Amino acid sequence: MTPAHEEARRLSRLARRDGDTFALLLPLPKATIAALGFQVQQAVEKALKGVCTRHDIEVRRTHDLAALAQILLEHGMALPVSVDALRCLNPFAVEFRYDDEITSSMRREELDALLRAVLSWADSEIGG
Repeated sequence: MTPAHEEARRLSRLARRDGDTFALLLPLPKATIAALGFQVQQAVEKALKGVCTRHDIEVRRTHDLAALAQILLEHGMALPVSVDALRCLNPFAVEFRYDDEITSSMRREELDALLRAVLSWADSEIGG
């Protein structure tokens, strides 16, 4: 296994860890959209970076999921969700963590579906 593949698998494991944390929080009524969205944003970011790494696509250090998605598209990758859906997660990386008045239109179910789609896709792209 190449070092790039090992790193991609590491990022995939970390993405799954963040996804597992989201799954634990999801049924809790007191879990805020900000907390849930943060876990999804983190998991998706790591999953996208893992796929980039697996395919030897160099990316700059960023939390911008739309930018990561655009890089993947430019390299001929088919994404499991739209760039706009990924863009909706961007505020969870920083802004919503420090704001107590969340204005996100994303619902719990949407976060769950988006996360599942991205993690499944990343797993198939990265492989074992």
